[in-house]
Amino acid sequence: MRSPEAPIRQLIGIDVGATKVAVAVGDDAGRLRAHARRPTEASGRPAEDVARIAEDVKRVVAEAGLSLSDIAAAGITAPGPLDPERGVVLSPPNLRGWRDVPVAAQLREALGVPVFLENDANAAALAEWHFGAARGLRHVVYLTMSTGVGGGLILDGRLYRGVLASAGEIGHAPVEWDGEPCACGQRGCLEAYAGGAAWTRRLRATAPAESRAVALAGAREAVKPEHLVAAAREGDRFALAELARWNGYVARGIVWIAMALAPEVVVLGTIASAAGEALALGPIRAEVARRIWPHLAERLRILPAGLGESLPYHAGISVAVEGLRDD
Repeated sequence: MRSPEAPIRQLIGIDVGATKVAVAVGDDAGRLRAHARRPTEASGRPAEDVARIAEDVKRVVAEAGLSLSDIAAAGITAPGPLDPERGVVLSPPNLRGWRDVPVAAQLREALGVPVFLENDANAAALAEWHFGAARGLRHVVYLTMSTGVGGGLILDGRLYRGVLASAGEIGHAPVEWDGEPCACGQRGCLEAYAGGAAWTRRLRATAPAESRAVALAGAREAVKPEHLVAAAREGDRFALAELARWNGYVARGIVWIAMALAPEVVVLGTIASAAGEALALGPIRAEVARRIWPHLAERLRILPAGLGESLPYHAGISVAVEGLRDD
């Protein structure tokens, strides 16, 4: 965490995802000066994609009223698998043509500043720890239930990556032995029950025609988790039952976390944050408390993510903060 006495440093944050590239300039206290996002549009030629990202960065730096000489470092987040030590993106399935791309070195050459790489789930955990809901704590787990279920671990005040930077993959802990197939090739993973893509497939197969979720979506084949949550708010019976099922599986994942790591806080992003206290967070807390030791339950907070739409920008900036700290 940043010392109050430390000088303010200007940093670049870059988030490269399957659907968007987000770029920001801010400082290590979390204040954003300028930011922009655009569709990813991976060309299949990663060197050209990285060059375009460098141009995005230069424009945002200029919009912030700065020059690259004012920048202390840049952090870039991307989907795994990747090698943060070498700054290489290995083979993400949703970035066409990106195989063994030395993105940190390429951007360092283009921008003339130190560049640090981290996977997107770890970066989100760092962002919530530095600037969001987990600020000031030492033992933090971040979980996001968007397309899949990603996770990041802050243990004893440090990002924990584990072997091959594979720690934090809570989405692939089993919650049902030999259960539903998961995109990772295993069966029964939390992601197969709580991930947005898997849940969407289930809803489109099971939602009754008379469900309010179907009415909100316009057709059964268009139903998404956000329609389900909205229908639950209106008291729809199917939606409430389905959300209770989803909460139960999320709670199972958190029980694994609580018993293995005894964190101070589990921060929940995306679906759980959007569903809110009454429909998701409260029931999840109650179920977890029933399933873990009382002395852990008394000390565990389960909180919604705090950064909202600014998360991609803060994620990249937090990677730069950590990179300078480790460097």
